[in-house]
Amino acid sequence: MNDTTPDSLIPYDEIVQEALRAVVGRVLGQIVSSGGVLPGTHHFYITFKTGAPGVSVPPDLRARFPDEMTIVLQNKFWDLAVTDEGFTVSLSFNQIPAKLVVPFSAITAFVDPAVDFGLQFQAIVEDEDEEDLTGTAGNDGEERDIASRITPSEDGSNVVSVDFGKKK
Repeated sequence: MNDTTPDSLIPYDEIVQEALRAVVGRVLGQIVSSGGVLPGTHHFYITFKTGAPGVSVPPDLRARFPDEMTIVLQNKFWDLAVTDEGFTVSLSFNQIPAKLVVPFSAITAFVDPAVDFGLQFQAIVEDEDEEDLTGTAGNDGEERDIASRITPSEDGSNVVSVDFGKKK
């Protein structure tokens, strides 16, 4: 009997990542629909890659956070808008207002600590080496099973981490 997993011709990892990012869009869309007011004690930590395609942050913030940045949507944010591709929001950094544009593909984490909920993503990188694109699928590997790819937090929280990392 053969113990190797066959190469998948269906990009399950991309499909799951896209579906989970849609959760972020839906939640933010509900906040927009409610007039920009977060219900109860809900608040969000959103981490994203500042250098990802489509991200727009002021140059001083990009200099301070050249790779990744976490923002908090809680009390002081305005002009939240959501599209199919991402969201825009205005925040204050050291009392200086800034408008951010964040595609959903740049998000690496979304957390709502009020209900102990979180999602972690792999940022979508468009400038991968050609050899990586023609190699084996990122979800191939004998040593990994579904449980190692989708793992609930060990402390019983509602954090879901999806790991479809490439086999090295």
